[in-house]
Amino acid sequence: MTGKKVGITAVASYFPPNIITNDDLAKVMDTNDEWIRSRTGISQRHHAEPGLGASDLAIPACREVLEKRGLTPEDIDCILVATVTPDNMFPATACRIQSGLGATNAWGFDLSAACSSFLYALSTGQALVAAGRSQRCLVVGVDVMSRIINMEDRTTAVLFGDGAGVALLEEVESGGWIDAELHIDGAGAENLYMPAGGSRKPASAETVANGEHYVHQNGREVFKSAVREMAGVSVSLMEKHGKTNDDLALFIPHQANIRIIEAAANRLNLPEEKIMLNIDRRANTTSATLPSCMDEAVKTGRLKKGDLLLLATFGAGYTWGSALLEWSF
Repeated sequence: MTGKKVGITAVASYFPPNIITNDDLAKVMDTNDEWIRSRTGISQRHHAEPGLGASDLAIPACREVLEKRGLTPEDIDCILVATVTPDNMFPATACRIQSGLGATNAWGFDLSAACSSFLYALSTGQALVAAGRSQRCLVVGVDVMSRIINMEDRTTAVLFGDGAGVALLEEVESGGWIDAELHIDGAGAENLYMPAGGSRKPASAETVANGEHYVHQNGREVFKSAVREMAGVSVSLMEKHGKTNDDLALFIPHQANIRIIEAAANRLNLPEEKIMLNIDRRANTTSATLPSCMDEAVKTGRLKKGDLLLLATFGAGYTWGSALLEWSF
């Protein structure tokens, strides 16, 4: 790696206060708490109130990051927003966040790679700071998945929640970003996708009536691919840098399903105490899973300065990847 040493210097997260339990879902669909817990590991999730968008969840987390670092909005010069549920198709949600924060010196854009969006954005932000194109880059992972799930489909509605997580990237004196390995394979596109709403199939009365603006998933195929690719890319990255499980302080996988996480962790031979989870309380918040887990890991003392952290993710596309870094604060 060349360029400046880049690390995460602050993290924060935000979840809307409205909690939806498994028992709440059982009142509106054919499911129950035991069925959901046993298959997903989820007990509750957060849903945003009507009228709120991704920027409304992201801005409080951004403000918390600034407060932790003692910075003003004007100190931020780049905002990268990882999301599949932007406020609008355009303008970019990054513009909404920039305006809402008052970050008058920042430029930015949205990045969409499904559940891998945050890791892709983090890698992009790291490259910008390392190259001197940014001094302080806010990387935002935010999704309002409750807007695009079919509450009559228990195979998908139980899986997702709403939330935001933010990481601040800056030059650091030691440690920080080590490397990332990122991949895509469009052959798996129709195993996890939204059929309508884009240029190929614009919104119409027919697409709405047919439920084509909701998440559609072939769960069996996604499960197999997620386990194989998350574990494979993580092993590849660790071996590339001569790291072993003994070197690793914490593994934060994408929080899609507890069975996927457990299967991937088993392939990595990682003990339970080295795996970070918040899926039980947050469900799958898509772009927000990794940064919100980092925030909780710091708050609970599971992630400290100098610790070796491994991130891994898998999402629609297919998209997947892993990153290795030494924690910077």
